[in-house]
Amino acid sequence: MTNAKVRLELTSTPKTKVPEDKLGFGQVFTDHMFVMDWDEEKGWHDARVVPHGSLLLDPSFGALHYGQSIFEGLKAYNNGGKVYLFRPNKNFERLNNSADRMSLPRLDEEFALEALKEFVKVDRSWVPTTEGTSLYLRPLMFNSEVGLGVHPAKKVTYLVLASPSGAYFTGGLKPIRLYVEDEYVRAAVGGVGFAKTAGNYAASLKGQLKAEEFGCQQCLWLDAKEHRYVEEGGAMNVFFKVNGEFYTPALTGSILPGVTRDSMLQLLRDRGEKVHEARLDVNELFEQAKNGQLEEMFCVGTAAVVTPVGTLVRQNHQTGELEEAVINGGQTGKYTQDLYSELVNLQLGKTEDKHGWLVEVCDAE
Repeated sequence: MTNAKVRLELTSTPKTKVPEDKLGFGQVFTDHMFVMDWDEEKGWHDARVVPHGSLLLDPSFGALHYGQSIFEGLKAYNNGGKVYLFRPNKNFERLNNSADRMSLPRLDEEFALEALKEFVKVDRSWVPTTEGTSLYLRPLMFNSEVGLGVHPAKKVTYLVLASPSGAYFTGGLKPIRLYVEDEYVRAAVGGVGFAKTAGNYAASLKGQLKAEEFGCQQCLWLDAKEHRYVEEGGAMNVFFKVNGEFYTPALTGSILPGVTRDSMLQLLRDRGEKVHEARLDVNELFEQAKNGQLEEMFCVGTAAVVTPVGTLVRQNHQTGELEEAVINGGQTGKYTQDLYSELVNLQLGKTEDKHGWLVEVCDAE
């Protein structure tokens, strides 16, 4: 439906905006949301921007029973009085890959981007301006068929929520502790690990709870077969600087192909750094941390952009004791800080966009 129009149904009762220093993440929503429907007969139809509000759900709603639900996350920024999106094409490409794996209908990516821009234009006054803030956008697609039965959805809803979000870090980057999860598994090759589907995040919560028990902020997932090779963090991809070179786990089908991951790989290559997408043995990483070869570690993702890792923690299951591997003295590394600043400055239009990653939406208000 490339040539379809987006119908506007604007609110008559605009919300009072929350001060930008009190935004947090994912707690405040704009006045509107974008919605579009799909069924076997009409395909995608009735694209509309409507007031943000509750959905009317039947108890037999398909997504509630069978987990056909996928989503994305991206941001809009106020760059010097204009609103820009960062690499939205990659998000819609990944959304369609997730849709294929979860037996949901594909979006027309060109129309999806134009509809997103139209939605952001409507709520452009919600794009915050304080440094470190952004308008977080959450595209969501799910089975909205009424009735029980395990089969691909015959009715589907696609919507986009918008949430002004505050700075993830205040007072500089703060290194976190990661717990190495070697009991539970997030995803396996041949499964849905590469898809951004709701069930992956439900499966990760057990690891998150364990991490918190051991004084860690997130967990580090290992492979499903040998429980030995690093895959990704609780909600982020991971990078390591070892002996002056950069490493990140290779995309094997069980790891989410992060947009920030892809961006970071390009920035590192632009700098002339040696970058490897490889199979990384967690035992070797612990040894490298102890002898100083593991110089820096950081996680990357849309929400935080870059998160430094100061300590890896794992449990000896025979003794119950914890083993800690401290990285760079538990401090944020120079490269981690520099890469964070470089990517954020690019997103905010403060440095040259050599790769055409910024997509202009409209003038800000």
